[in-house]
Amino acid sequence: MCRAAWYNGRVMGDDPAEQPDVVVVRFLAFMEAEKNASPRTLEAYRRSLGQFRGWMGERFAAWEDCATGDFRAWLYEALEQELKPATIRLRFAALRSFYLYLMRREGLASNPLETLALPKARHSLPVHLNISQMEELLALPLNTPVDKKSPAWLPLRDAAILELFYSCGMRLSELVSLNEDALQADADCVRVLGKGRKVRLIPVGDYAREAIERYRELAGLEPRGPLFISRLRRRMTGRSIQLMLDKYLRISSIPFHISPHKLRHTFATHMLDAGADLRSVQELLGHASLSTTQIYTHVTKARLKEAYLKAHPRADWNQGE
Repeated sequence: MCRAAWYNGRVMGDDPAEQPDVVVVRFLAFMEAEKNASPRTLEAYRRSLGQFRGWMGERFAAWEDCATGDFRAWLYEALEQELKPATIRLRFAALRSFYLYLMRREGLASNPLETLALPKARHSLPVHLNISQMEELLALPLNTPVDKKSPAWLPLRDAAILELFYSCGMRLSELVSLNEDALQADADCVRVLGKGRKVRLIPVGDYAREAIERYRELAGLEPRGPLFISRLRRRMTGRSIQLMLDKYLRISSIPFHISPHKLRHTFATHMLDAGADLRSVQELLGHASLSTTQIYTHVTKARLKEAYLKAHPRADWNQGE
């Protein structure tokens, strides 16, 4: 049974007393089986469709009866509430995917969202660590006192996790899903399962490979079991890795909070700063679109501008403003 069946009874909202929307259930099953949508995407789409139907209330008769004006009114209300453009665009991405499905699979004649204009997405520059900050973070696990009750392999595990993040720029979900055999002793690449269940190979640097081997040898991992385990020898979760990172951030000199995803930003920025081409970084990150990767070029350009303004004796540019 596919995961979409779990949404049965919840697609109209979070009240289990509500009747299931069978069209939405079929759409979510389609997204999972044919589009390889992740559980997070399925949940976001379910929520967005349920929010719109809940907002319509008694005015809702059927999805095919909803008009452009209904969606425009919902959009205006979201703008009045000053919701973030990214939040609004996520809501309507779900609706647009849903109505494309209705046209192609359910016989809907026209798409009421086709002419609806959405607010432009605001692209903020990704936060990242500089090289000295990254080196400080990488050194902390092996230079921090360990609780006597903790297993001896724990700091080696933490060092391996941080080294692997920085070496490969993989997503948190990709890292926690790695198994013990993902990286063999004589291999120079790690095999990861990315978004849309797409497999890619990422080169692994010597520092990360050696850190993993030291940890793996001392931890005595189960063959084909999880690569990164908790104190209880269970697969680590994304939450436990964030808590581990927070522990080291508290004793570091890094002046801002970062998430594991910021280590991915750091990897991409440092690669481009060192001269890597954009297409290669796109492949390493597993981005489907080059435009997603291009945001990192803005970081590099901003740093070049800052360096120019500081260094050139006749570069005023109104003090960089």
